[in-house]
Amino acid sequence: MKVRDAMTGDVLTMTPGRSLRDAAKFMADHNVGAVVIMDPEQPGPGIFTERDLVRSIGKGENPDDEHVAEHLTAHAAFADIEWDLEEAADTMAKGGFRHLVVVRHGELCGIISMRDIMRVWRPSARPVATS
Repeated sequence: MKVRDAMTGDVLTMTPGRSLRDAAKFMADHNVGAVVIMDPEQPGPGIFTERDLVRSIGKGENPDDEHVAEHLTAHAAFADIEWDLEEAADTMAKGGFRHLVVVRHGELCGIISMRDIMRVWRPSARPVATS
């Protein structure tokens, strides 16, 4: 299986000037654990995750005063859309990442998480539909 078979193609993006509270609300509203950060002044996308938020709150920082730019991972780790899922999983494991930005010919086209990989590798882990 390929990255394209497991990734989310609807990439949620945000600018780095948003407050951590704005980012938390945005991620909660969309039920995601990460958002891609697009900064026209920086090459390539960054990523902001729930883990970044927890680190800041754990330090006692005010989420209304802190900005995503101060807590994101610049130059996010990536996976090519044509990689095998094993290569994406290895990249995550080696780097300690739970999300990878997905690119096609160097352009942002998706995001993939450990949960996405588990979902396609273990069909029994898919949520059961209820009527």
